[in-house]
Amino acid sequence: MDSRAPIALSNPVRRDALQARVAWGSRIVTVGGDAPVRLQSMTNTDTADAIGTAIQVKELAIAGSELVRITVNTPEAAQAVPYVREQLDRMGIDVPLIGDFHFNGHRLLTDYPECAKALSKYRINPGNVGKGDKRDHQFSLMIEAALRWDKAVRIGVNWGSLDQELLAHLMDENSQRSVPWGAKQVTYEALITSAISSAKRAEEIGMDASQILLSCKVSGVQDLVAVYRELGKRCRYPLHLGLTEAGMGSKGTVASSVALGVLLQEGIGDTIRVSLTPAPGEARSQEVVIASEILQALGLRNFVPSVTACPGCGRTTSTTFQELTQQIDDFLRAKMPVWRESFPGVENLKVAVMGCIVNGPGESKHADIGISLPGTGEAPAAPVFIDGEKRMTLRGNSIATDFQVVVENYIQQRFGTGSATI
Repeated sequence: MDSRAPIALSNPVRRDALQARVAWGSRIVTVGGDAPVRLQSMTNTDTADAIGTAIQVKELAIAGSELVRITVNTPEAAQAVPYVREQLDRMGIDVPLIGDFHFNGHRLLTDYPECAKALSKYRINPGNVGKGDKRDHQFSLMIEAALRWDKAVRIGVNWGSLDQELLAHLMDENSQRSVPWGAKQVTYEALITSAISSAKRAEEIGMDASQILLSCKVSGVQDLVAVYRELGKRCRYPLHLGLTEAGMGSKGTVASSVALGVLLQEGIGDTIRVSLTPAPGEARSQEVVIASEILQALGLRNFVPSVTACPGCGRTTSTTFQELTQQIDDFLRAKMPVWRESFPGVENLKVAVMGCIVNGPGESKHADIGISLPGTGEAPAAPVFIDGEKRMTLRGNSIATDFQVVVENYIQQRFGTGSATI
């Protein structure tokens, strides 16, 4: 008898974190604990332009962002925040807004109470709240504003703006060790110490631990993994993940995917953002798409139906399957804002678009609905498999359009009124 144990499933086991609540009106986004990993993004508009900012927030929310951060850096930006919120409410966009504060956040939150009230969470960078004797007072003012308006806070440390006094202190301590750490290890320690000590200070002021999130942003993949592994061991605060200044295009996408993928697989991370530099003319919402794809690839969440497609080879010299794959993928994404409301569960749909007979029928059977297109020299017929069974064969010049209709009918019948009967 075979005594081998079955191969264990590789599923992330979430780190034991407290659960925070980020709310606006009746919309409550839970973060940490047993809540799903949340998607976050950030605008790149001038917040003083309330209309332009509201439009971009709407685009990010429609793309799937559950929390959107906006820059609040000037009195004009602070004055505009309530109008941004008002515009979003008029458009029916209830996504919570996070205010990103640096240097003068204590003044803006104090001088513009309507701004403080309209935001759902404040991001505080302890490296930028003040120097010397001013630091504790100015940090306290920001925490007191959060308490006054019942807002969550993220204490976000960044190695590009690390508290230099703390770093110097830790460097001095390190010099006394019998075997000193390397400079990078001391920097890691400074990041973690800054985040956790600031969180503890916020608790001393009166903040509930469950309403404090932490982040320690760095721009190197291995650095991020090392810092968050240790941060996750030392605290139970919910953690926000992101590779800061990841870059643009494939570089930023790959670096963010690798770093976040490693940590999420280890159960570390409660909200994520892909800090992607958009190419000229590229939509800001691309960072949301990539972040959602990371979570979906790990099996942590589903946002849109997944499309399995072969890469192509010498058997698929025709571009038909490539064009159909792109068409179906674009079609599914474009429909999702409506389908989320009309067809609950549609995000779990699996579609296969395959290019030839080698793996096409098999992959199509594994999907909920799949099509195996004819490869080079094969008969111009494309069998369609639904729920593992061959249901029809498409032929002619309109295969792409016909298959799109089949997919839409399947979604309507399965997710709208019950099981598909195509």
